[in-house]
Amino acid sequence: MLNATFEPLCVVSARRAVVLVLKEKAEIVERNGAEFRSERAAVPAPSVIRLVHFVRVPFRSRVPLSRRGVFARDGHRCQYCGRAAENLDHVLPRSRGGPHSWENVVASCRPCNARKEDRLPQEAGLRLRHAPVTPHAHLWLIATAGTVDPVWTRYLPGVAAAVPA
Repeated sequence: MLNATFEPLCVVSARRAVVLVLKEKAEIVERNGAEFRSERAAVPAPSVIRLVHFVRVPFRSRVPLSRRGVFARDGHRCQYCGRAAENLDHVLPRSRGGPHSWENVVASCRPCNARKEDRLPQEAGLRLRHAPVTPHAHLWLIATAGTVDPVWTRYLPGVAAAVPA
C-alpha cells in the first residue's frame, strides 16, 4: 500500500486492499490479473494500491532488527562462504561484548557458524563478503511480506538488490 504521495507504507492482504478500494479510501495502481466477484460486482485484484488522502506516518529512525530482516538484507546467503544461510551470527560474539545490532549480525550457514564458534572471523579463518550495515528503511516491507512481487520493486527504490532471486 502506498501513501497518496506514492511512498510505500505497508503490506496489506488482498482482502484489505479490496475493502479500501470499495470504500473509496484507495485506488488501484497495479492489478495482478485476478478478480474478486460477488453476486452483483467484480473487482480487479489489486497488487498495489494508493491511498486517496495523505496519511502522516511517524518518523522511523531505524529499521527494527529481526531474523527475517537480516536474511532479506543479506539475500539469504552466508556472508562468509555464499551458500544458503540458515543461522544468524554475531561478527563480534556476544560472549566477547558484541552488540545485537545490524552492524554486528550477519546471515550464515551452519558449517561456517559452527566453525566460527565464539571467535572473531579472522581467528576462525573466515572473511566477511560484505560489511554488515543498517538497511534502507524500506527493507522492513520486504521482511514483513516474506516475498516481493516483482511489480512492487518500482515503488521500493533502492531495495531491488535485497529481493531474493
